[in-house]
Amino acid sequence: MSAPLPRENALRPASNEALGITLRVFSTLAFALMGVCVKALGDTVPLGQVVFFRSAVALLPLAAYLWWRGDWPEGLRTSRPMGHIGRCLMGAAAMFTSFATIRLLPLAEATMLSYLAPVMLTLLAWALLGENLSARRIAGVALGLAGAATFCLPAFAGVLPDAGGLGVVLGLVTAVLTAGALIQVRRLTLLGEGAGAIAFWFAVISALGGLATLPWGWAWPGPAGLALLIATGLAGGLAHILMTLSFAHADASALAPFEYLSVLWAVFLGFVFFTEVPGLAFLLAGPLVLIGAYIARPGRPR
Repeated sequence: MSAPLPRENALRPASNEALGITLRVFSTLAFALMGVCVKALGDTVPLGQVVFFRSAVALLPLAAYLWWRGDWPEGLRTSRPMGHIGRCLMGAAAMFTSFATIRLLPLAEATMLSYLAPVMLTLLAWALLGENLSARRIAGVALGLAGAATFCLPAFAGVLPDAGGLGVVLGLVTAVLTAGALIQVRRLTLLGEGAGAIAFWFAVISALGGLATLPWGWAWPGPAGLALLIATGLAGGLAHILMTLSFAHADASALAPFEYLSVLWAVFLGFVFFTEVPGLAFLLAGPLVLIGAYIARPGRPR
């Protein structure tokens, strides 16, 4: 009688898991640096132009990564073009609202609001995909929504000095759009679509969406502005690649806690580059949102 097969996480050496965690940490830093570039551009460059550069420049490292994996160009084939279009439109809209949120709110607060997406994803997966809503996930959703209320109500009432009603609304819209896009990603992966195709066509559609704003006027950036636009795309593309590589070396359960480093990076970088100090709303709501997002997060995909 043959011995039972070891569990999957036992097949991975400890050094591989450490590498996966390191890659995940650097991916969160790359995402935070992308936010710094977007905020540093301010209103000097139209939002659509920022989205175009973020997506078009990110195609370069993404294409190089797919070629390195041997998935270029075969990995870009798809039998579900309409499914990709729906996912890309929601994702591109989320990119517009996310960048607008970063412009209007301190970097840490904009990042914290983005972590409402796992809470929204849990609700949408239950309503649209029929996924089980366990007691743990219900508790996570409740905490996340409580954190959102704690942050939003003072902002709408104008009580706290860091209140920004429009920025908060756009942050909430970003969370809903991101959750909707992730639901569509789940559907595509269940139908056999590859991760490379999903990421590549998202970047293409988002770049076209940003390019469509050209008739409303683009600004010709100076050397510093152009460098920030290019850095936005490179940081975003690199962050996705590092995140993908991290899951090849470590289990999702081992990586999940490190995802939330993005908020700490945002607090640190926001203070260093923009002298932003988190306000009372962030300090009260942040722990509720992050704990709720961690508890409600989806499990490891099959």
